[in-house]
Amino acid sequence: MSDPPLVIGVDVGGTFTDVFVWDAAAGVLRIGKVPSTKGDQSRGFIEGIASLVDDLAAAGTIVHGTTVGTNALLERKGARTGIITTQGFRDVLEMRRRDRPTTWGLRGAYVPVVERTDRVEVAERVLADGTVLVAVDLAEVEAQAQELVAAGCEAACVFFINGYANDANERVAVEAVRRIWPNPYVTAATEILPEIREFERLSTAVLNATLQPVVAAYLDRLETGLADRGFSGDVLIVQSNGGVMSIGAAKATPVRTALSGPAAGVIAARAIAAAAGYENVVTCDMGGTSFDVSLVAGGEAALAAQTAIDFGMVVRTPMIEITTIGAGGGSIAAVDASGLLEVGPQSAGADPGPACYGLGNTRPTVTDANLVLGRINPDRPIGGKLTRLDASAARGAIAAHVAAPLGLGVEEAAEAILTVANAKMAGAIRLVSVERGHDPGRFVAMPFGGGGALHTGALIRDIGLSSALVPRYPGVTSALGCVVADVQHDRVQTVNLLVGELDAAALGKEMGAAADAVEAVVREAGAGAAGMSRLTELDMLYVGQTHTITARVEVPRAGLTREAIAAAFDAAYRAAYGRLLDGIPVRVMNYRVTVIGHRPAFDMGLFAPREGRPAARCVLGRRPVFAGGWHEATVYDRLALAVGEVVEGPAVLEQPDTTVFVDPGLTATVDAFGNLVMAPSRTDAA
Repeated sequence: MSDPPLVIGVDVGGTFTDVFVWDAAAGVLRIGKVPSTKGDQSRGFIEGIASLVDDLAAAGTIVHGTTVGTNALLERKGARTGIITTQGFRDVLEMRRRDRPTTWGLRGAYVPVVERTDRVEVAERVLADGTVLVAVDLAEVEAQAQELVAAGCEAACVFFINGYANDANERVAVEAVRRIWPNPYVTAATEILPEIREFERLSTAVLNATLQPVVAAYLDRLETGLADRGFSGDVLIVQSNGGVMSIGAAKATPVRTALSGPAAGVIAARAIAAAAGYENVVTCDMGGTSFDVSLVAGGEAALAAQTAIDFGMVVRTPMIEITTIGAGGGSIAAVDASGLLEVGPQSAGADPGPACYGLGNTRPTVTDANLVLGRINPDRPIGGKLTRLDASAARGAIAAHVAAPLGLGVEEAAEAILTVANAKMAGAIRLVSVERGHDPGRFVAMPFGGGGALHTGALIRDIGLSSALVPRYPGVTSALGCVVADVQHDRVQTVNLLVGELDAAALGKEMGAAADAVEAVVREAGAGAAGMSRLTELDMLYVGQTHTITARVEVPRAGLTREAIAAAFDAAYRAAYGRLLDGIPVRVMNYRVTVIGHRPAFDMGLFAPREGRPAARCVLGRRPVFAGGWHEATVYDRLALAVGEVVEGPAVLEQPDTTVFVDPGLTATVDAFGNLVMAPSRTDAA
């Protein structure tokens, strides 16, 4: 029997590309961190793998978390796209929900992804009940499509009003467009989102269309580069919902990768926390440009039905709920005209990077502040991009742009930068916890990313979290998430009927058939060896309400019943709001089916230190750190610490992928999985 092949996870961020290699046969893990390659992320992707794996023929699966789609949308670098829509509805994309960039502002500009000249109409009409009032004229559709091609459109989106109720017109129109379109990049809105609400359906479909050429070209380069190095296994792509899909599915529905990288981090955090015995976790992913926060409560990641990538760019597809703020390691600190210190959202990025990189940036960043305060070792920068950090350049940038305007010393100014950055992070955590009715004292923080573990103590103190769990390899946690994520696909379909009017048995059969079709897609991804599971849900609301609540329902072999649907709604509504509204009918808006193909389980025990040493034998030296004043901090080799070892703050723990700072008054204990459990020391707590 041959050894199981390698499984490789790769997360490409704006600053670094992180690689995680799992050799199940040898029980060995390897990690790597290399600079991301601007312009073509596939080069850094392949270089990162090559730094750890000599022969790619030994790899069976490569799983990728990518920001290519997100970046293309944010930078408005998607393909030129044309829209073919129902007569009278060409401006749905631009009208949105009558919102504006600044709700209470007097000014605001919005430029839709597709210009008005590329939005064309055809005569057709389907009513809200699914009745075809006007059949579509395919000759007119073909003529409009040819005009869009002649105008230079690379992708097309067909969107007909009320297509969710009956896609007959839209389906034949899409077939006609695909026959004459010069490439495969034609999107049908109801294939992407057969759900009520015209703006959300159109926005999601258009963003999918504009991403198809960009993401497909990137994945083609990736496949070619991997094949050239001997790889013949499966390539899977992380979705925004935390599952993975085949590379073919990613090319067809790239909009599902909108939050691919951050979602992988949350999946890894959930798995690490579950193994360590924690079911309530706040994930804190701090990269070079942003700070991403998500909540895992009761072992389940919070999911959102939609998100806005940018103003007017709404994506309605199931995704892990992630709050992002501009507070990464490269976030720039500046004093505004009123004399207030601000940190972010402007970032120095990876190029030129923080002032201490010495690559041309002269403005101070969060990384510069951590360096000046002694928390980062200038002789051990992470990622391999540099051999040494320039502390004098960092001091000069802080002195000129923060210390002098505020009349502070350099160290006090650097600490002020961190205080502002930490306050922004704390605000983001409160947004997903306190403001959602969760007690932070019942949650542990899990900091990861290149810089997250430098700010753990401040977050525990400012928010009142019980403790923090720092993973064994915080800097490559999202790459680990790629390895542990299951294959997952979702499907939604609008129903829009009162419970009393439903043919519940027919609905149950339809949901079962939809689940069978989704399961076939999951199996095509080449995963699911460890089994399949299904989740069926209904979006419901009282008549007169606007927002739905999602209730989980079982579809038994005997058939779904109205009584089961009503009971599921009552339970979900009572859990959310504490009461029911008597005498008001309930409407079923949508059904949702999710199929999960479970990939082979990853043993978190592999992270346990195999040859750990007592803390006293892991000391690398001592150096002064500034935290409200100067302290003498002990510096440790973090990965050499044995299970059960306790480190008292102030201390700095160094490792290749990140640096961990243990604040004064905190202790860090190595658990059985190699994590650091950071909590207030007994004397400090007393």
